[in-house]
Amino acid sequence: MASGSTWTPKQNKLFENALAIYDKDTPDRWHNLARAVGGKSVEEVKRHYEALVEDLMQIETGQVPLPNYRKLGGTTKAYNFMDEEQRLKGLRLQ
Repeated sequence: MASGSTWTPKQNKLFENALAIYDKDTPDRWHNLARAVGGKSVEEVKRHYEALVEDLMQIETGQVPLPNYRKLGGTTKAYNFMDEEQRLKGLRLQ
């Protein structure tokens, strides 16, 4: 996800967590996201979000191949996006 500026893993995690808190209906959403990440402008946060949306669209349309997960204990431990969505909803309720 190239958004024009370098993002550390910590900033990405802060960004992801902030997205779970500040949804599209939040007043001053972009300012809140930038403040939560720290060290990024509102414009950088918007570009990063747009790049994330583009990446998700490519994944969902099959343009990005899924990784070949190695088997653990005889089962494939694939990431479940529905579980993640439920987890994020739970975070917003707290």
